[in-house]
Amino acid sequence: MSDLPDAFYLPAGADRYEPTRATESPWDSGSQHGGPPTALLAHAIDATAGPGLRLARITMDFLGPIPRREVRIEVSPVKPGRLVSLSEARMIVDGRTAVTARAWHIATGPPPPATGEPIAPPAPPEAVTIPEPAPELEGWGYGESVEWRFDEGGHGTPGLARVWTRVRVPLIAGEDMTGLARTLVVADSANGLSAVLPFQEWLSIPPSMTTTLLRVPEGEWVHMDCRTHLAPDGIGLAQATLCDSEGHLGEVAQPLLVRER
Repeated sequence: MSDLPDAFYLPAGADRYEPTRATESPWDSGSQHGGPPTALLAHAIDATAGPGLRLARITMDFLGPIPRREVRIEVSPVKPGRLVSLSEARMIVDGRTAVTARAWHIATGPPPPATGEPIAPPAPPEAVTIPEPAPELEGWGYGESVEWRFDEGGHGTPGLARVWTRVRVPLIAGEDMTGLARTLVVADSANGLSAVLPFQEWLSIPPSMTTTLLRVPEGEWVHMDCRTHLAPDGIGLAQATLCDSEGHLGEVAQPLLVRER
């Protein structure tokens, strides 16, 4: 494994960040993977939330390849509120909006009398055999910046994937990594982890992603139970159930454009 950068992003002035090699897309070294921008925009939106509000859902729209050059972040309210609040953030590169995010914050309150059917956490990451470094990750900044421990499937293995993930570097240099950022850095990987067709022959492009979170993530590890379904007309859906050591954490959904290369 090559040397890791200090973080996914380096501060570059007010609301500006320089993406490092850790953000590198698998398709183009000059572009960013969707995970780090998701985490960065969520971080910026979360910083504007009122007291007692917690991020419950974020939807990303990727408006094209995200250049791996300096980015500027803008955040604006859409629907302020005391109980629910909707905000929007934009990642701007070279004067163009490359990514937009809309996030709902919901006010927390007293515990309800029932919590629904629990989802037990998977076997802990310590129980999963540590794999040999995957050749697919060598030299790929984003892939090397996350530790992957598969209990089913694997990099380059088509179909269902279950994997513990642990982010190896902070989101922003000089700042502590939050549970929210750890989760969102990896959430956009659901499609790639569970692709049912070989990448060398088929494109599988998610123009959008929605992550819904049940609670605040705990600990360093996030588990993803990923699957992809394809319709006969070239549209797909990638999904992931998220867990941490305490159990069910949330859900990810990505619509897919599926085309032969």
